[in-house]
Amino acid sequence: MGRSAPPVVGAGDAGEAAVRESPALAAVRRTSSAGLLAVRAAPRPLVLYVILTLGVGVLPVVSAWLTRLLIDGLVTREALNVLLTLAAGLAAAGLVTAVTPQISQYLRAELDRRVGLLAADRLFSAVCGLIGLRRFEDPHFLDRLRLAQQSGETAPSQTVDGVLGVARASVTISGFMGSMFLLNPAMTILVLVSGLPTLIAQIALSRRRARMLWDIGPAQRREFFYSHLLSTVEAAKEVRLFSLGGFLRARMLTERRTANAATRATDRRQMAVQAGLGLLAALMSGAGLIWAVDSARQGQLSIGDVTIFVSAVAGTQAGLSTIAIEFARAHQALLMFDHYLAVTTVGQDLPVAARPHRAPPLRHGIELRDVWFRYSDEHPWVLRGVNLHIPHGTTLAVVGLNGAGKSTLVKLLCRFYDPTRGAILWDGTDIRDVNAADLRRRIGAVFQDYMHYEMTAAENIALGDLDAWDDRGRIRAAATRAGIDAKLAALPGGYDTLLSRMFFMESDKEDPATGVSLSGGQWQRLALARAFIRDDCDLMILDEPSAGLDAESEHDIHVSLREHRRERTSVLISHRLSSVRDADRIVVLGDGVIVEQGDHDTLTTAGGEYSRLFALQASGYQDSVVDRPAS
Repeated sequence: MGRSAPPVVGAGDAGEAAVRESPALAAVRRTSSAGLLAVRAAPRPLVLYVILTLGVGVLPVVSAWLTRLLIDGLVTREALNVLLTLAAGLAAAGLVTAVTPQISQYLRAELDRRVGLLAADRLFSAVCGLIGLRRFEDPHFLDRLRLAQQSGETAPSQTVDGVLGVARASVTISGFMGSMFLLNPAMTILVLVSGLPTLIAQIALSRRRARMLWDIGPAQRREFFYSHLLSTVEAAKEVRLFSLGGFLRARMLTERRTANAATRATDRRQMAVQAGLGLLAALMSGAGLIWAVDSARQGQLSIGDVTIFVSAVAGTQAGLSTIAIEFARAHQALLMFDHYLAVTTVGQDLPVAARPHRAPPLRHGIELRDVWFRYSDEHPWVLRGVNLHIPHGTTLAVVGLNGAGKSTLVKLLCRFYDPTRGAILWDGTDIRDVNAADLRRRIGAVFQDYMHYEMTAAENIALGDLDAWDDRGRIRAAATRAGIDAKLAALPGGYDTLLSRMFFMESDKEDPATGVSLSGGQWQRLALARAFIRDDCDLMILDEPSAGLDAESEHDIHVSLREHRRERTSVLISHRLSSVRDADRIVVLGDGVIVEQGDHDTLTTAGGEYSRLFALQASGYQDSVVDRPAS
């Protein structure tokens, strides 16, 4: 049956591969990837941020020792110059402590900006590099993509913060632990050991929160869907006509409550764990304070010693808590960063030839050779053994009932998917061996679900061929051929009018010059113009090109299409059989197979499926004429 499409590794598979790694290797992989992203995005701000952060870690210890020396100096009546020096040092430490947060905040914000820019560039470069559509019809990949957008911009900076936070706290703890060890080694070890449960608990909580964010992804996506329906003009008419507002709002709130319940459960667990850890820290501080007071009463410690011991216990516990929190935060960020890595390193959804050919100008034709297709092994066959030849310079019309496989045929011709079995040949060359971008450069298309771009009229047309972006002559010629030139020229800003009403301030919305909305038929003509501007294409695909037009406009468009199709290979898909009458060949699809083919006259006299469908549509028009009352 011809060669089959090879299996493709998906984003989910990449994620499962990451899970199969040892925790240590996974942590190293994530940390190094996030760190390299931060280094490449903002090397200078990062270096300054590191120096400043680590320097801040020393300040609490320095301040505590200066305070101890100053207090003891006051008690022992040290010389004034010594006391003033200590006071000046303490004031300088306080000044540095007061100033550094603002500088750190600026450097952190700059790091976020640069990392976010580079992360977005890499993410969407990977997304744009995907050849086909399979990923975009996979809800698991869409969940990963949503989380990747969030984590890619924040996880590297959060990882840097976490690592630096741990390093800063470690510097602080080392200073305080040394100070406390000089006073009471046993208490030092006890305080240090008491911080281990905090570290373990915070890591467990971060894992739970990362898993929760993944689990609530589908609910958040459905909530967005319902909120989008409630807030966009496309759905506003039906929502109001059918009184759907309350129903959709209830659905939206149900999904929000589902997500809230999951986050609430995680927050409650975190609250309980942290409260218990706080109680343990308070008990340790209390025990240490009682010992220090008793030792001072017995003359074993000076007042300055008590001061630095209290500061050391509080600083050590705060440092241990900071290490646990920052480590857990970085751990959670890295777990979320895995989604970014999965998307940016995901394999192609379609195979790429080792040495792809260039797509030559079509000279002989396109052949579908024993093409079978289904979207996955769990789905039914959409096309079953289709054999079809489309000679160069001819027009093929494809008709059939909904679900017959017409739109799937278009996706295969554009190589958005590959046949599960069989092959599609372009002048005898399997299109899987052709560079996909080069192949698509030779194809023009109007899809049934054409796009509305929130851009100017000229830009909407020029998107069909970016080489024509500044060529107003080609743009107007394409619009004229699509029958939309007069309408666009009459807009407040002509072709430079923005075809959107969503990018303006409230004060601008009453001014038509700030943007306009087109009717459905006008948007369809604009989509046709976008296809027409690619005037050097070899294959024109027209999927219901006149579905949104009235009878007169449909006639005008098909006259223009016939002219445009002349000496060009075309595939026309339409439910309106009157629009396919002049096609060189008509193919009727039914249940994924070709049930009949021929020209219009041949098929209407054959008495088959095409004749039956054509008679049904013709009778509808005839009945309308017969039933029309006399004027």
